[in-house]
Amino acid sequence: MNGAESLIRTAIAAGVEVCFANPGTTEMPLVAALDSADGLRPILGLFEGVCTGAADGYGRMAEKPALTLLHLGPGFANGIANLHNARRARSPIVNLIGDHATWHVGADAPLTSDIISLATPVSGWIRSVRNSASLADATADAIAAAGRAPGQIATLIIPSDCQWDPAERPAAPIEPPAPPAVSSDAVKRAAESMRKGDRVALFLGGIALRARGLKAAARIAAKSGCHLICETFPARLERGAGTPTVDRLPYFPEQAIEMLKQFDSIVIAGAKKPVAFFGYRDFPSQLIPEGIDAAILAEPTDDVPAALEALAGEIGAPVSGVARAKMSRPERPVGKLDAMTAGAAIAAVMPEGAIVMDEAATTGLPFLAASAGAPPHTYLSLAGGAIGQGLPCATGAAVACPTRRVIAFQADGSAMYTLQALWTQARESLNVTTVLCNNHSYRILQFELARAGVTEPGRKARSLTSLSNPDIDWTSLARGMGVAGVRVETAEALTLELERSLATPGPTLIEMIL
Repeated sequence: MNGAESLIRTAIAAGVEVCFANPGTTEMPLVAALDSADGLRPILGLFEGVCTGAADGYGRMAEKPALTLLHLGPGFANGIANLHNARRARSPIVNLIGDHATWHVGADAPLTSDIISLATPVSGWIRSVRNSASLADATADAIAAAGRAPGQIATLIIPSDCQWDPAERPAAPIEPPAPPAVSSDAVKRAAESMRKGDRVALFLGGIALRARGLKAAARIAAKSGCHLICETFPARLERGAGTPTVDRLPYFPEQAIEMLKQFDSIVIAGAKKPVAFFGYRDFPSQLIPEGIDAAILAEPTDDVPAALEALAGEIGAPVSGVARAKMSRPERPVGKLDAMTAGAAIAAVMPEGAIVMDEAATTGLPFLAASAGAPPHTYLSLAGGAIGQGLPCATGAAVACPTRRVIAFQADGSAMYTLQALWTQARESLNVTTVLCNNHSYRILQFELARAGVTEPGRKARSLTSLSNPDIDWTSLARGMGVAGVRVETAEALTLELERSLATPGPTLIEMIL
């Protein structure tokens, strides 16, 4: 057994099932070692950002880490943007980064770089091994670190000689520590905050937005009458018929402040205090207005569902009979394709158990209202704000949940960052329906120009927000990647193509001309 084989067998013993890989020369022993044991599925991504984004989507849905296999510092750097998103989503991921042989690093070969400095900003745990004998134990440590609730990124840097040199054994799995329980004082303070305010909000984030946390939040709302609000970009939100109604905090700061200022007190569970996405002139960074009591029930790294259950018990919330959203699909839309009809079409036909990865930017906003009473589904969003996450994240979610249909609700500009994910979807026969919003622009930047007072941008400014001249032919791009592509220009055509795609195994791309 060599070091690489000890790593692979350690990962399999720890329950790791998938490796999203874009390897190079320094990772060849690990590539060969994948054939030494059954149980670990390698999936090739044609760009490292696809691998890291897919590992994010997998981690969110599987609730356990996948591996990424990346080539030295430059290869890892190509994947950092989606690791930034994964860090914000608190997704469990283990990065395996090959490095030059220990005795070759000093030669300063062309691909030599400071990998630790590159990896540190997006990693909660990082280690560089120095010999093959320590590789198995380091792998077990990395997997346990990534699995530390609610999840984090662990990065293991592996010189090539540590992969090919002999090793004695794989390492036994390490059980990640349980998340810390919140104190009874924190529960009592949150309960007191809810009692003393006439208008109260419960602001939810992270794992509070999964089934157990939402069940407890619904009990709290039934007893206290509080308003349920979630983060602007939740990593994962369970929604639809049978779940409590949760409003999303608006993206623009003036709208968020307007929503929050109506409350006397806000209890926060599983989220940080909300801040503006960007600093705008005449707007504060903190979105909770001064004078409003903000009580922290649980930090994102705490046992948030248990904290919500404790709060429900503290205020005497009912165990049953809690109001939940009723099944209510929108009518099948007709006529012009726009943000309203696109959101309504998806909500009208999406199946129960669907996973919706929303990177539709401006076009995606009406979908949330349209789908509030749709069949139960999981909603994923752009947790870190770095665009190019949607297609890879949908890819990883489909690997994690092969029996569920994934809908990638996708903006055209963002999709161009990682369109190679379509090839991986085709190669792996993944059940992903991409609904591509083609408005030939970076529309959000046009909004931001207007908000900055530039109502009549000049030729140069317009050129930096336009995706025309030439227009991007998405159906041709999809077909070139092995994915069936179709273009629609009416709401009726979109609904029909959605029904056809959702009933057909494998990936499809539907290009909407807006």
